[in-house]
Amino acid sequence: MATSASTPVRRDRIHYLYPAVVVAVVLGVAVGFLAPDVAVELRPIGTGFVNLIKMMITPVIFCTIVLGVGSVRQAAKVGRIGGLALGYFLAMSTVALLIGLVVGNLVHPGSALHLSESVAQAGQKAAGDTAAEGTADFLLGIIPTTLLSPLTEGNVLQALLVALLTGFAVQAMGARGEPVLRTVGVIQRLVFKILAMIMWLAPIGAFGAMAAVVGATGVDALISLAQIMLGFYATCAIFVAGVLGTLLWAVARINIFTLFRYLGREFLLILSTSSSESALPRLIAKMQHAGVSRSVVGITVPTGYSFNLDGTAIYLTMASLFVAQAMGDPLSVGEQVSLLLFMIIASKGAAGVTGAGLATLAGGLQSHRPDLVDGIGLIVGIDRFMSEARALTNFAGNAVATVLIGVWTREFDRDRARSVLRGDDPFDETTMVDDEHNAPEPVAGEQVAR
Repeated sequence: MATSASTPVRRDRIHYLYPAVVVAVVLGVAVGFLAPDVAVELRPIGTGFVNLIKMMITPVIFCTIVLGVGSVRQAAKVGRIGGLALGYFLAMSTVALLIGLVVGNLVHPGSALHLSESVAQAGQKAAGDTAAEGTADFLLGIIPTTLLSPLTEGNVLQALLVALLTGFAVQAMGARGEPVLRTVGVIQRLVFKILAMIMWLAPIGAFGAMAAVVGATGVDALISLAQIMLGFYATCAIFVAGVLGTLLWAVARINIFTLFRYLGREFLLILSTSSSESALPRLIAKMQHAGVSRSVVGITVPTGYSFNLDGTAIYLTMASLFVAQAMGDPLSVGEQVSLLLFMIIASKGAAGVTGAGLATLAGGLQSHRPDLVDGIGLIVGIDRFMSEARALTNFAGNAVATVLIGVWTREFDRDRARSVLRGDDPFDETTMVDDEHNAPEPVAGEQVAR
């Protein structure tokens, strides 16, 4: 039986990271204003934290992609529901990434900083003096020397190639590939545990990076950081109300704000924990109560938590553009398109993991413009301020997706949904179990949606 809704939510220690980062950012801003010369010298603190994140890029990419391909295999087993859900998730992720790129190009949040001299030196040093290469050289460079060399050399595109090959090979092995997936799953837990340990240094990294950028540019830094935060929140709101709201009304004739009112407690839970993972069990129970069949909910919600990360997609593209503009070397249109394609693949499978978004962002920049990676230090200080918007948008996207997939597969009871959303049939908060609605599924082919 599920835990009662009245039971206080147990917060793990990672919750304290949020106020610590906020305090560190405030202290960094103060030092930047009061002692700018000293603040600029604190840049290596932020750079050190970024280097630790860079250390985790290839193992995070490898594990999440291999397990992500495994999730595709599991979803494909259940036929049309899984296939339809995966197709929808891919389409929505692409739309979210495109919206992030469009808004980032319109707002130009980092253009006022011009930090190419003060912050980019370490990144340019790491990138080296590589000569311009042609398309053939670039493509050949994606092929690693050995199967394991990308994991030790830190080449992100090579790691991505090996991960995709491994994932598809495990798929082809069928049941015999299950031990491989379990092993990679254990390795992923280890990798994310190390990443969680590194994230405890985020306050120190945020302090150093914020002090350095404020010391170098003064109030321009605060204006630009506020601009990207407000722009990100506004973009998420536009995506949820404009894109998801329109889809939900057109397909299911449900007002998105009515649905959100029904899921109000879940949104509050996400705000208190900064993670959409905390609301996953309740979303499953509530969507079944609202008239979506058990099979659709059981497939769509868990798969969506790995593949339908709309808020994360918007964040990744806007943050990439912000870093490039702040470093004084904006991404070209071709680089933006290439980065978008990379993010569509690399953003899957790391939902709810603290620091995974930073690692994925660093991986995208490392694979396209290594000279910009050290600009990640700028994002560290404000990343936690945007985490709630990411989590809320991801959750909203999965709630809407569950209804849409239910309608498209004709496994959605409209009359029950209307009754529940009107408040005529309240959700049982004491047990989170709905015995009447969780009765055996109708015979295949029987029409449920009306």
